[in-house]
Amino acid sequence: MPSTAAIVTPYSRPTVGISRADRNLKPVDCAAVTGELMTRQLFGHLEGAFTGASHASLGCFRAADQGTIFLDEIGEMELSLQSKLLRVLQERVVVPVGGHDGIPVDVRVVAATNRDLEEEVRAGRFREDLFYRLNVVAFLTKGLADRPEDIAPLAKSFLEQLSRDGMPYKSISAGSLELLESFSWPGNIRQLRNLLEQAVVGCDGPLITLAYIRDLLEIQVGDLGPVAAPTNRPDDTFNVDFGREPDPRPLTNSNTTSVGPDQGREWISLEAVERQYLLQTLEHTFYNRAAAARLSGISRQSLLRKMKKHGLEAPVLD
Repeated sequence: MPSTAAIVTPYSRPTVGISRADRNLKPVDCAAVTGELMTRQLFGHLEGAFTGASHASLGCFRAADQGTIFLDEIGEMELSLQSKLLRVLQERVVVPVGGHDGIPVDVRVVAATNRDLEEEVRAGRFREDLFYRLNVVAFLTKGLADRPEDIAPLAKSFLEQLSRDGMPYKSISAGSLELLESFSWPGNIRQLRNLLEQAVVGCDGPLITLAYIRDLLEIQVGDLGPVAAPTNRPDDTFNVDFGREPDPRPLTNSNTTSVGPDQGREWISLEAVERQYLLQTLEHTFYNRAAAARLSGISRQSLLRKMKKHGLEAPVLD
């Protein structure tokens, strides 16, 4: 089983003429609550069953009767709770905390996990009998990195949703989308939404630029390296002003020679241009890193990484 899966355990059909879709859906986060609290949340309790139980509670299974209960992050459930859940699935009855008699329930159980449950079974962290009782119909899903074609519509949807929630509406450049499509996304869709929310809050102007998205990703995972650099995206070009009139001849570098119509003229590498720009910016700000980062339009962390990459350090004063 892959890293993300949903499994459905259908019980008998509900009352004739009634669809489960028209009935209650009760979601339960199995990672949020543990122990006795989770037992009471799932199966309910009787009045006076424990200190403070001033009234009875149905529990999620009985509240979802004739409908559906969704057990999210089922792989996080404790072993002691797994045995109780197995009994409910097998007997189709729940026993509330403080009670002795089983109460029949008729629900459809949908469970989701980002764990490999077969591996969890082998490691002794998930009951084998519960796994096979749950795994009736399985829907296997891919991580966001395996479906980059979904990133653009998701990004558009998230930006519109953030705008409806009161944040300024911003569009995203094509170069930014290409970088997002090449990223590995260990946090899947939640990570993408979080990244876009940070960009809406922090990026100046109505357009989320490639430079800003790249800085946010580098803060999270470190230097992205040259592989992730998008290409052929004209909307993310930028100009560098060195504070002087441009030379009609290109900058030269003895190690790189052009070919084609400009054969015989030499060009400086992009890496050398970046180093020259950073050095001039640092000298202009007297090596004030915060000021140099603001002037360059990048984060301070990104500036420090680039300084380390190019071997740039503040001069030692005698």
